[in-house]
Amino acid sequence: MVVAKYIVIAFAVFIIGAGFLMLLNPQKAREIIKKAGSTPLINYGELILRMIPAAGLILCATVSKFPQFFALLGWFMMGTSVFLMLLPRKYHHAYALKCADILTPARIRAIAPLSFIFGGFLLYAIV
Repeated sequence: MVVAKYIVIAFAVFIIGAGFLMLLNPQKAREIIKKAGSTPLINYGELILRMIPAAGLILCATVSKFPQFFALLGWFMMGTSVFLMLLPRKYHHAYALKCADILTPARIRAIAPLSFIFGGFLLYAIV
């Protein structure tokens, strides 16, 4: 349980860090989005890494301030990760490229505060 809690804390800090990247260097954030699913290593590495905080959310849901939300979010992240692993990689990459087209640097910068809010919420809910 303690390890799961620290995983969620690290995930929250990562989300906040992503928010800073989005705010300060939205073009770099956009380039990272474009790479999703681009190679087998990036695709499966990203999805496996995504399953770690998903498991953390599930395992420490009962000790969080919002157990149902944590469990739901964790299972959603886990399920979508498995789905994307089973989907041909080219579809994941095509979706990432489509999202990058929609997410202009100005839009990425505009939604950066949502990362701060979400990361802060996770920290509040688990600490």
